[in-house]
Amino acid sequence: METIFNYFETIPSSHRSLILVGGITFFWLLEGAVPLIKFNYKKWRHALPNLFFTATTIIINFGLAFLLLGTADWVVANDFGLINWLPEMPLWLYVFLGVLFLDFFGAYLAHLVEHKVKPLWMVHLVHHTDHKVDTTTANRHHPIESVIRFSFTLLGVFLVGTPIAIVMLYQAMSLIFTQFTHANIKMSKKLDKAISYVLISPDMHKIHHHYRLPYTDSNYGNIFSVWDRLFGTYRYMEREDIVYGVDVFFDEDANGKIGTLLKQPFQKYNQPTMMPDAE
Repeated sequence: METIFNYFETIPSSHRSLILVGGITFFWLLEGAVPLIKFNYKKWRHALPNLFFTATTIIINFGLAFLLLGTADWVVANDFGLINWLPEMPLWLYVFLGVLFLDFFGAYLAHLVEHKVKPLWMVHLVHHTDHKVDTTTANRHHPIESVIRFSFTLLGVFLVGTPIAIVMLYQAMSLIFTQFTHANIKMSKKLDKAISYVLISPDMHKIHHHYRLPYTDSNYGNIFSVWDRLFGTYRYMEREDIVYGVDVFFDEDANGKIGTLLKQPFQKYNQPTMMPDAE
């Protein structure tokens, strides 16, 4: 554990980029080998807007990274934050708790708030209006949402008291998990269900991408499933019944255009209606 801790404490930017590109490549290839749904689409064309938003997320996170580093250094220097106020513990437990609580603030809480506060939901819609959910959907976030997510992560670093090594480890795990849970890959239902008791599984997260409530407002977690189970936001439905998209923006052609997606948070929409050929 000490070796892992030391590695992430000084992880080079090139290695972080490799995790991103390597993850997308791995799950992209796996989707071709064992697809959950055989989408009738041109995969590269579908990926272009998603990769555009991946790039904007990288730029924003890179530009604001000094805030994470400064906050992580401050909490360590001042012995501030939840995990620093607990009794002395083994390094593995210190790291585990740090990642666990960062997952709450940076992923679960941020995601929950985005669904409950309408202006933030309008921003988050960009992520939900993908009708062909695959591994490239993972980082399909409007630039405004990237700032929102970063702010919640920063709050988590401050309140949890995580050193930069744990922050970098958390971000690496968060990236891989979101690529994994969005990937259009098929695994046995029994294995998926077993995973979901501890971690977010692909089926568990894809329920969140169902086009209608109450399933859209469920399964907010990213790495650990404990938060959804603890706060009563876990739901289950059969994978065969899932229909991707959002019932207030069901124009698939428009939802694949970068310009339209950039403007989507500022549009008005009518009351939810049935998506074509959904049910």
